Amino acid sequence: MQQELQSLPKGLAEDVARNLVMVAKLIDEDPEQAYAYSRIALRLASRVAAVREAAGFAAYANQKYSEALAEFRAARRMTGSVELWPVMADCERGLGRPEKALEMAGAPEVQKLDKAGQVEMRLVAAGARRDLDQIDAAIVTLQSPELAANSVQPWTARLRYAYADALLAAGREAEAREWFAKAVESDKDGSTDASDRLAELDGVEFVDALGDDEVDGTDEVAEVVERRVSSDAEGDKSAEGDKD
Repeated sequence: MQQELQSLPKGLAEDVARNLVMVAKLIDEDPEQAYAYSRIALRLASRVAAVREAAGFAAYANQKYSEALAEFRAARRMTGSVELWPVMADCERGLGRPEKALEMAGAPEVQKLDKAGQVEMRLVAAGARRDLDQIDAAIVTLQSPELAANSVQPWTARLRYAYADALLAAGREAEAREWFAKAVESDKDGSTDASDRLAELDGVEFVDALGDDEVDGTDEVAEVVERRVSSDAEGDKSAEGDKD
């Protein structure tokens, strides 16, 4: 990105960089604000591929799939890279075109992706199958050497989670439980809610630390304290009267 911004005048490059930093910082916690910053960067430097890509991800995070797809296509034209191919296919899903996503999953571009990109493409393709109510096909799509591998990679938890979820949708609950457990083992940074799904399958119910009875008890204590304070105040007044 820094190299791309060097083509801009120094002051402009700094302004664009600041906005891109804010996009990256806010895209998970405040996607709407990230989108606003991306629009500023886009207005300042629409001919920079990194800006178009950031604008695409900000739009994607806000489910503006048509806009995101347009930005990703622009970035790809500028760079010639296939890196954005999976997220472009997922935009097609978001636009209600799972068939197009599946077409992209079988395109030659997929072979040019690195391992992480290929796994991401597999996840998108499985999602498209599920969009079409082809649950068994989604399960088969996710069955891969990456799923069976014992080593934990950045994509492992999400891949196992997607597989478990597809198994559950197919009514294969025992297998789904096994794979949700495997997803929990590999999800070191909490990128999925696999632990909650596993607990749900095991019949574990989460309740508030303070139940209704405890809340009522707290109210009763508050009433006793209030009466005692009032009583003490009246006693003080009576004492003052006796002194007079």
